[in-house]
Amino acid sequence: MRTPDEPTAVADRILDRYRTFAVVGASNRPNRPSHGVMGVLERHGYHVIPVTPTASEVRGHQAYPALASVPEPIDVVDIFRRSDAAGEHVDEAVAVGARAVWMQLGVIDEAAAQRARDAGLEVVMDRCPAIELSRREGERASA
Repeated sequence: MRTPDEPTAVADRILDRYRTFAVVGASNRPNRPSHGVMGVLERHGYHVIPVTPTASEVRGHQAYPALASVPEPIDVVDIFRRSDAAGEHVDEAVAVGARAVWMQLGVIDEAAAQRARDAGLEVVMDRCPAIELSRREGERASA
């Protein structure tokens, strides 16, 4: 049984340990959440890799149509897809050797999360790294 603070601890551990985020469902449209989150991650020093079959480039980074086509190691797979599509990307994250899976706000797939944990990946679900980074900045400012 997970404690209420465990998702925060896992999010913090991922943000502290890993530097390369593959953003599945990345968009070129500035009004899309994935576009903004990529920018926040970049501003905090993370390396972002857009994964989308609909664009060749996002935010100045070469985009790849699938995780399997990314030619470099991936630490975190950040999933901006509907919950019913998340499991496929979780399985791809396991297959490419990612170290963590981050399912965005509203993206919930307990079975996929358990498959990832069983494969040794850290998992965050129904949270946003941009919000978590803001929370951490607020905690540092008030300390």
